[in-house]
Amino acid sequence: MAAVNTGMNTGVNTGTGDAVTVLVADDEAMIRAGVCAILSADPGIEVVAEAADGREAVEAVRAHRPDVALLDIRMPRMDGLAACEEIRRTAPGTAVAILTTFSEDAYISRALGGGATGFLLKSGDPYELMTGVRAVADGGAYLSPKVARHVIAELGGERLTRGAAARARIAGLTAREREVLALLGEGLSNAGIGRRLHLVEGTVKGYVSAVLDRLEVGNRVQAAIVAYEAGLVTSTPTGP
Repeated sequence: MAAVNTGMNTGVNTGTGDAVTVLVADDEAMIRAGVCAILSADPGIEVVAEAADGREAVEAVRAHRPDVALLDIRMPRMDGLAACEEIRRTAPGTAVAILTTFSEDAYISRALGGGATGFLLKSGDPYELMTGVRAVADGGAYLSPKVARHVIAELGGERLTRGAAARARIAGLTAREREVLALLGEGLSNAGIGRRLHLVEGTVKGYVSAVLDRLEVGNRVQAAIVAYEAGLVTSTPTGP
């Protein structure tokens, strides 16, 4: 079945302008409708398409080129993790955020490797959903606070070891690179980091690339986790 374009009958924004455009993919129609309704309540977000499985999601991204693809993990034909990898490969301009539950935290590492930069709880606060979509659209990273706390808690006895390893990994960073990493840990976009450190965005982009290279991580969320484990971030990453 082809991806379904949303319209006025679904309560989805139909304007264009500078709104963040979003694809919502979930095989449960009621959850999909609820997510669309929440996002559509924000005049700065426009849901441009829906999909009931991963293959539809990939096709819809190719057709609509949304700013953000919001993907459920467990979907037929192609799951959200495979869809994430395909979307990031074929449409790098579309950021991917994962809709998740506590029972699915084991999938987060694969989603990170596939290029996802957002993790949002299906049962979370509607404001978090809007904030997360805006954060990843702006180039930032966003972990729902409850997801981040749950994942970190699951590290259990490994946390101290991981913290020591993370501190060793950041030892070679310059003072400015550590500042940038700490703000990555807070989920800020390049523009947000620039405002905080009074740097132009191009300079921030260079620092972010250097930090990712030095830490040998593939994306901003992985860097944010290193920042958290190293103690650079004292509160859960929440976005710009």
